[in-house]
Amino acid sequence: MKIGVIGSGYVGLVAGACLADFGHEVICMDVDEKKIEDLKNSIMPIYEPGLDDVVDRNFRYGRLSFTTDIEFTVKNTDVLFIAVGTPPKDDGSADLQYVLSVARDIGKYMDDYKVVVDKSTVPVGTGKLVKKTINEELDKRGVKTDFDVVSNPEFLREGKSIHDFTHPDRIVIGCESDKAAELMKKVYRVLYINNTPFLFTNIETAELIKYAGNAFLAVKISFINEMALLAEKVGGNVQEIAKAMGMDGRISSKFLHAGCGYGGSCFPKDTKAIVDIAKNNGAELKIIESAIEANEKQKIKMVEKITDSMGDIKGKTIAVLGLTFKPETDDMRDAPSLVIIPELIKKGAEIKTFCPQGFKEAKWRLEKWSNDITYCED
Repeated sequence: MKIGVIGSGYVGLVAGACLADFGHEVICMDVDEKKIEDLKNSIMPIYEPGLDDVVDRNFRYGRLSFTTDIEFTVKNTDVLFIAVGTPPKDDGSADLQYVLSVARDIGKYMDDYKVVVDKSTVPVGTGKLVKKTINEELDKRGVKTDFDVVSNPEFLREGKSIHDFTHPDRIVIGCESDKAAELMKKVYRVLYINNTPFLFTNIETAELIKYAGNAFLAVKISFINEMALLAEKVGGNVQEIAKAMGMDGRISSKFLHAGCGYGGSCFPKDTKAIVDIAKNNGAELKIIESAIEANEKQKIKMVEKITDSMGDIKGKTIAVLGLTFKPETDDMRDAPSLVIIPELIKKGAEIKTFCPQGFKEAKWRLEKWSNDITYCED
């Protein structure tokens, strides 16, 4: 099949490369000219284990190409994935300006039937909004053509995204027509014939599934962090508590690891977004709201634990091993280190840190504190 992926960031590039590996002819499109030129020269815009090999292999075989030309992408593909960012606004809601901009471009250049797939994490109702936006552009041109909008959320873990895309737990497809459903089966044919579970549902349900999953995992992380605080007070061992809980088949051991709180591009953004979605629809999500609050407190709690054990840290050197929100990624978005390090510096500490993948982004995110941070090479 001929597939276009609009947006060549983390989600779009992984999806495009893996779909090409499935045997499809894929065009990855992005407005960032430097990014596209770099990709043509096998220079990755992100660090993700194994991604460079998949991109390079499929680029050399001619299954994967890169362009900044949205018109070319729309006119030369059958299925179009929207994989642009949905950054949070100040109120926590998802900013859909990039998604809707892509929808307008699709409407400007589409002349025949397409399946338009929302791969970005978007609020409930976005599918209808995308469809309305495309139709408005078609009407302006006087063009009458059918198309379908599909919600196909991604469930990728940074650091393991290639495996997660090619060996998923399930494929969720929200659509309104049998034609779109059959085309999506062809998109994921390699997975379909290997008996990967497929869940076909309406668009609104698919849009909510991604938020619900991430919110649940965030709650689980905040829960075990609060258990850790209690365990410390009463002489318990949170690692043994988590191990015993994880042995319960109803719970599982995944995401039961106490630490300094969750971060990254998904959990902070998606928990706030689902709370906003609920408020806009007259509902309250008090458990998720509490998890968000607990997570913010957990970052400060790490600083308090250091000062409780060391006393006055003015003039002392503290090592921070790892800056990104998790291992095997260069993603610094909402990383707990971005809160913890400034708080330590405010108390007079000097920081030495080691995180090869995260140094580049950390240096500009922590630029204000650069005089107090040493980035060590080993």
